[in-house]
Amino acid sequence: MPASGAVTRNTLRQQIADALRDEVLAGRLQPGQEFTVKHIAEQYGVSATPVREALVDLTAQGLLDSDQHKGFRVHRFSVDDYRGMVEARALIVDGVFRRLTDRVGALHPHGTPLVSVRRRAEEAARAARAGDLDILIGYDLRFWRELSGFVANRYIADFLHRLRVQAWVFAVPHLRNARDPGAWLWNGHEALVDAVTLGDPDAVMAAIDGYNAHSLRWADHLDRKDGPR
Repeated sequence: MPASGAVTRNTLRQQIADALRDEVLAGRLQPGQEFTVKHIAEQYGVSATPVREALVDLTAQGLLDSDQHKGFRVHRFSVDDYRGMVEARALIVDGVFRRLTDRVGALHPHGTPLVSVRRRAEEAARAARAGDLDILIGYDLRFWRELSGFVANRYIADFLHRLRVQAWVFAVPHLRNARDPGAWLWNGHEALVDAVTLGDPDAVMAAIDGYNAHSLRWADHLDRKDGPR
């Protein structure tokens, strides 16, 4: 059985990693922003060891870059990186949701397995329509994590979640600076849950395809807005 000190340190490590990831997702830590272990340890009033471990974890997740001379910095994703995330996500989700519709097609909309997902869908869609990023991101990530978890094994679910976090890290700075961010926020969560509940494979795949097409249209918009790279 591990010593209580090790448990406490691992818990603190996860708490720091979660807090820093939230800072990045909220846009308070900007792409390219640099910081050191010492800076973060002082900010949170903790020792350097769990901070260093948390930063290494976030680096492994692709959210930070490590430089042995300068410390760490928030990774800067490009539009092409974002397209790659969407394409990878689409390939996996296509297979996952084809299986999902076969498995849960007979579920009632208010059945226990889907009630939590439906709540996430309603809150995410409402926040997307309002252009409220602060509310949307958390609900959107939980929505997809729970929905994918119906059939995807833990490794696939974790990989998809990581892709979605990275996609949001890319998206947040652009959306914060957009005149009308709500115009570029997908809000089809409820339609997707309805299709899954009804066990309608065509409607499920239409919703997923629409989601991916929406993401790629936004990438094209960013390219046009920024001009030649």
